[in-house]
Amino acid sequence: MMHVHKVYHRSLSLLALSVSARSPPFSPSSLSLSPPAFLALRPFRNAFSSLKTASTMTASRFTNLVPINALAGEDNGAVSSSSSSSNTAPNGNEDESTLGVGYCLPPPEIKDIVDAPPLPALSFSPHRDTILFLKRRALPPLAELARQEEKLAGIRIDGRYNTRSRMSFYTGIGIHQLMPDGTLGPEKEVHGYPDGAKINFVTWSLDGQHLAFSIRVDDEENTSSKLRVWVADVETGNARPLFQSPNIYLNAVFDNFVWVNNSTLLVSTIPLSRGAPPSKPLVPTGPKIQSNEQKNIIQVRTFQDLLKDEHDEDLFDYYTTTQLVLASMDGTVKEIGPPAVYTSMDPSPDGKYLLISSIHRPYSFIVPCGRFPKKVDLWTTDGKFVRELCDLPLAEDIPIVSNSVRKGMRSINWRADKPSTLYWVETQDGGDAKVEVSPRDIVYTQPAEPLEREQPAILHQLDLRYGGISWCDDSLALVYESWYKTRRVRTWVVSPGSEDSSPRILFDRSSEDVYSDPGSPMLRRTPTGTYVIAKVSKENDESTYILLNGSGATPEGNIPFLDLFDINTGNKERIWQSDKEKYYETVVALMSDLKEGDLRLDQLKILTSKESKTENTQYYILIWPDKQACQITNFPHPYPQLTSLQKEMIRYQRKDGVQLTATLYLPPGYDPSKDGPLPCLIWSYPGEFKSKDAAGQVRGSPNEFAGIGPTSPLLWLARRFAILSGPTIPIIGEGNEESNDRYVEQLVASAEAAVQEVIQRGVAHPNKISVGGHSYGAFMTANLLAHAPHLFCCGIARSGAYNRTLTPFGFQNEDRTLWEATTTYVEMSPFMSANKIKKPILLIHGEEDNNPGTLTMQSDRFFNALKGHGALCRLVILPFESHGYASRESIMHVLWETDRWLQKFCVSNNSDVNADVDPTSKDDSSKGATDSKSEAAAASGGGGPEASHFECEELHPRSSL
Repeated sequence: MMHVHKVYHRSLSLLALSVSARSPPFSPSSLSLSPPAFLALRPFRNAFSSLKTASTMTASRFTNLVPINALAGEDNGAVSSSSSSSNTAPNGNEDESTLGVGYCLPPPEIKDIVDAPPLPALSFSPHRDTILFLKRRALPPLAELARQEEKLAGIRIDGRYNTRSRMSFYTGIGIHQLMPDGTLGPEKEVHGYPDGAKINFVTWSLDGQHLAFSIRVDDEENTSSKLRVWVADVETGNARPLFQSPNIYLNAVFDNFVWVNNSTLLVSTIPLSRGAPPSKPLVPTGPKIQSNEQKNIIQVRTFQDLLKDEHDEDLFDYYTTTQLVLASMDGTVKEIGPPAVYTSMDPSPDGKYLLISSIHRPYSFIVPCGRFPKKVDLWTTDGKFVRELCDLPLAEDIPIVSNSVRKGMRSINWRADKPSTLYWVETQDGGDAKVEVSPRDIVYTQPAEPLEREQPAILHQLDLRYGGISWCDDSLALVYESWYKTRRVRTWVVSPGSEDSSPRILFDRSSEDVYSDPGSPMLRRTPTGTYVIAKVSKENDESTYILLNGSGATPEGNIPFLDLFDINTGNKERIWQSDKEKYYETVVALMSDLKEGDLRLDQLKILTSKESKTENTQYYILIWPDKQACQITNFPHPYPQLTSLQKEMIRYQRKDGVQLTATLYLPPGYDPSKDGPLPCLIWSYPGEFKSKDAAGQVRGSPNEFAGIGPTSPLLWLARRFAILSGPTIPIIGEGNEESNDRYVEQLVASAEAAVQEVIQRGVAHPNKISVGGHSYGAFMTANLLAHAPHLFCCGIARSGAYNRTLTPFGFQNEDRTLWEATTTYVEMSPFMSANKIKKPILLIHGEEDNNPGTLTMQSDRFFNALKGHGALCRLVILPFESHGYASRESIMHVLWETDRWLQKFCVSNNSDVNADVDPTSKDDSSKGATDSKSEAAAASGGGGPEASHFECEELHPRSSL
């Protein structure tokens, strides 16, 4: 099941569309964009926009594309912190002896925003006539994070539930009919399950008449507390267990369950024969040995939570081994296939076959499970083995260079427009992006059961790296390819059913050039639950049209659009565009896709969202030909105390001529002429570009609603701060120059321009400007305090990496190793410049950080280096927290620490900002940056800690299997 959400504010209602009941629900343990969820509404955005640009826009507006059951990988609930002490210190003048005792609460004006009750998530039925309101809670207590985790092969498992750890959940399901006039009918609660049940993995049956979901109940007497599968009748709301036996539990470490047809589900279950977890031997059987006696060249990033020994291998098998079961609504249960570590199961569109993926030994101690040996088989839906598609070996040697991939068959899937036809891609360069070869990738297709000696057919050959396919029919499919180093993206038009028709390029552009983004094709649902490109017909017109849904980036900000596009001539007609004066509107999905054949333009129906700077997002049904809009939601403002906040997208220039942008937020009622300059917090995240022009393009809209997350810098609007959010900090490497060759120089120049702009506007006091960031933004913060101490009075750095020699085989999108670019690694590391940091810096880190590169040790060692040079510094390690912080206690304490730091070193700073800085430090740092022409590939950014995994290191995506 695929869904799309807005998640930039924890309490904001999230929009979800049932895209395909055949697509399994996804684990809530992942923060990254799930590809099926992304494709639900904005398919293959990367192919049209670019990996870099797409995620940048995603971070600004659709940071938001995550599965319905994956609420940011954190429990979103309102639970008081009754288990720990809480103190409130609003002014930072507390007795130093009390610091570090218990968890503290931020001032009420911040706490009240974070504790606001969340709005429900939404999910539309396959027929678009029913909406689910999936009810949620706010932040979870720390006790939930404190449960034991098994850290195995790059993933974290909650052994009590036999799922990924720290899963989010829903507390209830409300069903509303969507009436013909666009209004919602009365709510009908799904009922019948135990009180206090935690709900996950909600999916619609293909016909929309039933729901399937898992529940778990925290019962002290129930020692297992594992997940059970339930089904509910949508008409009555009555729910019941799917399995009559109480001993059948869901194994949700990888996949969970999927509808095979309207009455049958394929379920991943814990084998009934499984006993207790293997115990660790008290005495080891021998030493831990790794060997490379064949002189293989194996370079891997700094992965965490890897297997360590044979006992870990046994534990991994114990928790991940699954028995697949076919379960019918009438109670029939049938085991299919032997127990194995199954990672995905995908029924064919016609429901006759199953595409089954699994991983197996030999495992690895240096790479996560996504690179373990992988087997893909084809079965019939009653469990009969048909054939093996591939058995890929262990992939420890994938090069660290961008666009490098695994050898052999990959991206194996069903054609969405055919009953049971497979397609996949195979690399021709051995997976090594450094190898020059043409073609680089070949896309193949083949029936599920080919005739004797029937070879796979070549659909298309690509010279860049394969990026996906949007299917339509035998006359039309769009194939995407891209190349990160050059930022080139191409879209090909192919005719899968015609050997006489030659592929042709539809779009060939730079992924960084958001102004030229033509948009993504809109998809329609098929009767089998798959999604294909929607063809549109006009009266008395035989041309072939599709709908392109675009973000509409312009120098004035994004103005989303919907174009009617002639696929043969390239002519387009704009049939809808967002209001650009006050509102920010987007096309979310087609709602008129139920009938066979082409869609009629005069009968088009779409779902749109609408918001403004101060008005929460609402959803509308828009109907042609009159384009009459019916509002279907009426969500309240999540933080009414900031309703009248001031927001402005500003543009300014770096000294080298690069145009920069940022979003300036000012507190409600603030008047610079009367109130004077404010203390200011600048919060950002660097980004990598290949051209100055692209770096200067405007991304985002001035009319977007100001979303405030639980650790957002915008919370300090309630404390009368000016907030400069997301000022662009482009690190540019044009031509053959690598971006990191001049990282420090460009970083400082960007920060200088931002600081100068807010001072010139009279909104920021020059002695009271602070800087902060998360992950790569924390790395940025430390570097700025080291190399631009004249700009800031203090800094806040969360979950960063400060010593790049600890990530020797690349970081962010840096392709070279420490030994190939030693100078770059050293000069970019603020750890090496700890002696230059004279301004106060607050370091915060999760004790259980699972993100590649940002080990908790990074902050610990950086703090010791700072302390060793007498710097004003403070280190806060959050027990049980990962790269992103989840529990209410931790988040509230982070806000308290941040507010205390800002009050003490920013608000109360009345001294000259440069008084305690070496007068030569500015010139020296600039000179050092200019002279640093070392070889480096830049670390890309884009939008902050929610950016997608291909462009930032701080996300810890679920392994791609």
